[in-house]
Amino acid sequence: MASLTYELTLAGLAVGSAAALTGIGLIVTYRATGVLNLAHGAVAMICAYVLRQLVVVWDWPLPLGALVTLLVVAPGIGLVLDRGVFRPLALLGSNPAQTLVASIGVFVLLVGGAALLWGGGARDDAPVLLGDDPWAQLAAVVALACLVTAVTRWTRFGRELRAVVDNRPLAVLSGVDADRVAAAGWAFGSFTAGLTGVLLAPYVRLDPYGMPLLVIEVIAVAVIARMRSLPVAIVAAVAIGVAQAQMTRLHPEGWAGPLVQALGANLFVVALLVAALVLPGVGGKGRDALPPPPPTPPVPTLLWPAIGVLFLLPLGFAGSDLHTAVQVPALAMILLSLVVVAGRGGQIALGQAAYAGLGALFTALLATAGVPALLALGLAVPMVALAGLVTAWPAIRRHGLALALATLATGVAVSRFVLTQPYATAGLSLGRPAGFSDDRAFYALELVLLAGALALVAALRRGRTGRALAALRDHEPGAEAAGVPVPALKLLAFVLGAALAALGGGLLGMGLRAFDPEAYDPVRGLLWFAAVLVLGADSLLTPLVGAALLVTLDAGPQAGTAAALIGLLATQSGRLPPLTTLLLPKATEPADGRARRHRPSAADGAEPPTGRPALLSTSSTGGNPRPAEGRTHPHRPAPGHAPELRADDLTLTYPGGITALSHVTLALAPARVTALVGPNGAGKSTLFDCLAGTLRPRHHQGLITLGGADITARPAHARTRLGIARTFQRLAVFPSLSVEENVRLGADRGRVRGDPAAVERSLRLVGLAGPVRHRAAAGLPTGTLRRVELARALAGQPHTLLLDEPAAGLDAAETAALARILAALAADGLTVLVVEHDPDLVAGIAHTVHTMEGGRILS
Repeated sequence: MASLTYELTLAGLAVGSAAALTGIGLIVTYRATGVLNLAHGAVAMICAYVLRQLVVVWDWPLPLGALVTLLVVAPGIGLVLDRGVFRPLALLGSNPAQTLVASIGVFVLLVGGAALLWGGGARDDAPVLLGDDPWAQLAAVVALACLVTAVTRWTRFGRELRAVVDNRPLAVLSGVDADRVAAAGWAFGSFTAGLTGVLLAPYVRLDPYGMPLLVIEVIAVAVIARMRSLPVAIVAAVAIGVAQAQMTRLHPEGWAGPLVQALGANLFVVALLVAALVLPGVGGKGRDALPPPPPTPPVPTLLWPAIGVLFLLPLGFAGSDLHTAVQVPALAMILLSLVVVAGRGGQIALGQAAYAGLGALFTALLATAGVPALLALGLAVPMVALAGLVTAWPAIRRHGLALALATLATGVAVSRFVLTQPYATAGLSLGRPAGFSDDRAFYALELVLLAGALALVAALRRGRTGRALAALRDHEPGAEAAGVPVPALKLLAFVLGAALAALGGGLLGMGLRAFDPEAYDPVRGLLWFAAVLVLGADSLLTPLVGAALLVTLDAGPQAGTAAALIGLLATQSGRLPPLTTLLLPKATEPADGRARRHRPSAADGAEPPTGRPALLSTSSTGGNPRPAEGRTHPHRPAPGHAPELRADDLTLTYPGGITALSHVTLALAPARVTALVGPNGAGKSTLFDCLAGTLRPRHHQGLITLGGADITARPAHARTRLGIARTFQRLAVFPSLSVEENVRLGADRGRVRGDPAAVERSLRLVGLAGPVRHRAAAGLPTGTLRRVELARALAGQPHTLLLDEPAAGLDAAETAALARILAALAADGLTVLVVEHDPDLVAGIAHTVHTMEGGRILS
């Protein structure tokens, strides 16, 4: 027994050492460049293939082949990636989500390139670099970690590296060559990837798909180490590797046996899932989300019939064998799910292949149990939607990179523990519905279902939910402040995406007449995600073009062509426009001036109002708007009747003992303008965010009440619906929506909903009722955008308005116009709180001024 334990420990050390190398490489690359390199496993696979090519195929001596592979090829790949992919993105100011997409593109490109060069079959003759002694491998890993630690702590390069990590712009101003540091980080990260690949290759299947996915699984150790600590990564890797090896000795009887065996073979997957969903996330909220897609012209109406004719051509010219064609509508359905989640919702969803696979699996299970095939498919879709709800629930609180890891971990776990396990898939049969067994009939059925799904998503995009999803994608805190229930909307996007993916996956399985787990491999999910981003994530053309392209390329004689092409394009996605825009006519200059890029003129209705704003009311007969003539605004409470927003003894301390607020008590008088002034760091914005619900710390003292009711725990969107609206110091508009759509979102989600005149009143009040209302918010000047944000807040007809530095970025005329608007709103019964540094604006409009310093209100 002792000898068995020792042998298993040695086996675990070998795997753990390779995993530790992965953790070291990922952490160094992330700290030097800020890139979470999902292509690490693909680089490892390429280096393993290169060493095999040199030693096994070309008969090079192993030491020479290893030196060339690890000291030339691997660092060379890193330098090429730095110069050709990631440095241009850094110069463009791309955020971590965009670089993550590029790394996915590199992953897909290298996988496709390996399949083209070496074929898709597995190799079992990879050379052994360090022999069979795992202690030697572990010693090499520890030595490498010590070397990295010594370099980063006690050398000039290490000081430069830490400076770049802490504050890259400041490091550059201090004379640090950040590009050189990043290049060194990429070279070292690729070296560790190459070493991981050549160490793992003798113990696993060397193929273009298996090894990259295996290395992705061991990203868990870097996440456990919070992308910072090398010792934690090494300890976690060795511990998981040894535990995984020891679990192979467990052979329980009954139903638990297969599950324990699957767990023992995939413990790194479990670690990745737990780390991604439980531990603090990598990245930060709002700083690493997918950017809004660039404005694209609408799809011409006449283009849709032409596309329909193209999809009908196989029925007329392809004969009776449509084996390839039947895969296109099914795959288009899966890609459509990504358009909903990633394109319209802006979420980095890397696990859609799992939902497609579950759709095919549930359909096959029901069909095998005797349920008619079409009914089985219809039942599988809501079942997977429910699975999407369960799996998305713990992930929706994540953002950006953390969400990407959570969805990727979910997809890998579903693949490893469900789709590829005999206990879930043995004895399955999957046929086509009765009456649709012929390829032509089944293809026609797919087209009908695809047309219905496209119509559903098109309707979703046009309505209130579509506007809310676009707002969530463009600026999540701003959407929440506008009244959008962000968690519920994310769940809706994930559930609808899971349902569409399940429908596509079931159709794909029926088209192939079999349940094939490889068709829903997580690597394919990354390929599909990259394809959607390359073609245009928020376009309904994307699933149609993407499915036709992928299926056509995969049907060719060279496996990997589709992956290589999509991967190459994805690496340049930050510099190339969405490819579907090439199919659309260029936008022309409308007569009303909507497409002009210069500063809007007075004719646009975009100049700030010059006189006292006329507060508008609308007659019950729907006549023209008219001045309110001193009367109370019809949709706001009369002065003295608005509920009082109040903070009582509010104390907030951040982790580390930093006190942001100390026993703050503040009451906002109804129908009055209250100003909050003080130096930077005084706590003004923290207090403001607490009142608005944007900041809801778990550890604090005190109460926030509205009309005497405790709202301390209410989220921002709930407070908006209670009548508390806000603006942001840093503009929170939705660039992909028009000015009018921005304002309409506030009317959709505010305190009073369903008033058709609310949008028009708000636009006229701030001087945006002209043709500028139809222009996209992207590219408009700051003064106009400030008024867009104010109009959106007012469109929900609040009783309390919180303004965080509303004059930031405005010129004197715009500031004067803002002062007139705020004075008129207060006179009309609105409670206003202003946090502002402009003393003239404060003196001109404020009835009460409070001074803050050190987290306290002094006066």
